[in-house]
Amino acid sequence: MRVRMPAVAGSFYPSHVEQLQQEIDNYLDEYTAVDIVPKALIVPHAGYCYSGAIAGHAYNYLKNGKKTIKRVVLLGPSHRVALQGCAVPSSDVFTTPLGDVSVEQSACEKLQTLGLAVCSDQAHQWEHALEVQLPFLQTALNKFELIPIVVGACQPEDVSALLKELLSEQVQSTLIVVSTDLSHYHAYEEAQLLDNNTITRILALSSDIASENACGCYAVNGLLRFSKLKDWQIKLVSKANSADSKNISNVNKAQVVGYASFILY
Repeated sequence: MRVRMPAVAGSFYPSHVEQLQQEIDNYLDEYTAVDIVPKALIVPHAGYCYSGAIAGHAYNYLKNGKKTIKRVVLLGPSHRVALQGCAVPSSDVFTTPLGDVSVEQSACEKLQTLGLAVCSDQAHQWEHALEVQLPFLQTALNKFELIPIVVGACQPEDVSALLKELLSEQVQSTLIVVSTDLSHYHAYEEAQLLDNNTITRILALSSDIASENACGCYAVNGLLRFSKLKDWQIKLVSKANSADSKNISNVNKAQVVGYASFILY
């Protein structure tokens, strides 16, 4: 069995099982969701001390679909490997301190056969954008299969076509999760302006978000294009930046990173 081991446990999130579970439980208890079952989430991927609460507010909505969601299409940017298009892993399992998540290899192989993705374990090995979402999913859902996709430079149409293929069957049981942060390393007030503009564009389902405004723009743009074709609705759940964190002392307001979470339904 081919296993993708955690790369950022102990840095982006706790490696100790009890501590990690307690943090996730706290994030999921902070917000009471209305009666919506999301078809997709857009969530940040920084260290939990910075963006965990923002992500948790969106993941809390999964309580409404816990019994029905059986597979998760998880997309995020490639921070460490230059990548054109989409990449799936050869791994059978992704593991975290909370346990193993099975990869739906049949779907990964189908994407390769159709030319919608390539296989690249290198793109997945050290990528944190997908990994940090797994403990949230492991807690918010019952048992599920994972289709992990690192998204490099590509057109929105490419990601939309990939999502269309993956949702051609098992629509009601499939959740899409897109992992992205917003602007990086601007002064606090400037970051707020930039991020508010990006949030407005995301809420309008614009599929031309630029990389300097969202590191996961390629996956975001593809999801927004797909959502517009499906006539899905979108809701902003939470927003903040790294300087808003209550868990960090002596925050640097001269260089902040923006975060926001959304649900699509």
